[in-house]
Amino acid sequence: MRFDSPRTILHGQGTRHELVNFVKQSSSILIVTDHYLLKSGQLPQLPNAHIFANVQPDPTEANVTAGLAIANENAIDTIVAFGGGSPIDCAKAIRHAYKPVPLIVIPTTAGTGSEATPVMVITDESAGIKRMTRDTSLMPDIAIIDAELSSTMPRPLTAHVGVDTLTHGIEAFVSKKRHTLSNLHAITCIERCHQHLRLAWQDGTNMAARESMALAALHGGLAFGNSSVALVHGMSRPLGALFHIPHGLSNAVLLPEVTRFSYVGDETRYNEVARLLGISPTLESLLEYLQSLNADLEVPRLRDCCQHKQERFEQLIPKMALDALASGSPANNPRIPTVSEIEAIYRAAW
Repeated sequence: MRFDSPRTILHGQGTRHELVNFVKQSSSILIVTDHYLLKSGQLPQLPNAHIFANVQPDPTEANVTAGLAIANENAIDTIVAFGGGSPIDCAKAIRHAYKPVPLIVIPTTAGTGSEATPVMVITDESAGIKRMTRDTSLMPDIAIIDAELSSTMPRPLTAHVGVDTLTHGIEAFVSKKRHTLSNLHAITCIERCHQHLRLAWQDGTNMAARESMALAALHGGLAFGNSSVALVHGMSRPLGALFHIPHGLSNAVLLPEVTRFSYVGDETRYNEVARLLGISPTLESLLEYLQSLNADLEVPRLRDCCQHKQERFEQLIPKMALDALASGSPANNPRIPTVSEIEAIYRAAW
């Protein structure tokens, strides 16, 4: 079995300051980020740096093209991604289209795990779909995991990316493409989420909880980056493309209903997930845990994410179901759904 990861991973509070040691030989650096982080004052201060901050949530092909133009204009020789999954995925796409220069990733949220995956998701606005690309060339060279950066996340974002992290662990663990090494990281991810997600949400200054969730996100990325995601992700991408629901939130609102559907496909694996979460190994207990977790973290229902859009939601369910199935991720699910079954899950999650 093959296992891919960044060649160097640094973790611990304050490790973001080590970035300067990795770019000493760089003559032209592209920092990929977003407007919020640009204004936050947290951006790395590097000599010979060019900043591309026009990355939107669910980055688009237009974002990639704009960043690529800056890279070409300045003959950049290093790319630094600073932000959540959107800047990281955009940076991966820019390098993919540019040339193989070093990619250093500093995540500011504890959620996507993109800092440790050979995967990117870019939105094709003309087709209304999010396209996932998987290639070993997309793996970052260096990942710097500094929990201090996630300590300022507001509660809603902490909740959404936290449940996203848990989803990564669960889906990697039950995926048809799982293997021994991916399982080890998936288990650690699930356990850390169980132990520290609520604590990180309750008190953002709890650095022990923040550190644990930052590592959970890393383990989740290493897990699904080497196995795969499954039905939750397949169904969440259309929600992001068509309703602009943030990726972590769309995973969170779908996780309970997808679990209800998928459980019979591999009861043994899901029962082990339940044990890792400290509950009895039954579907009922697992659903209660996931529903209670969302409730405790004040994760909204899908209908609340699409306020006043129920008619449009119903109209788009057939397209979303087809797009979800076409993404390939549902094929890795313990129970492979039909189009009509995906449609039913969307309605149940509403």
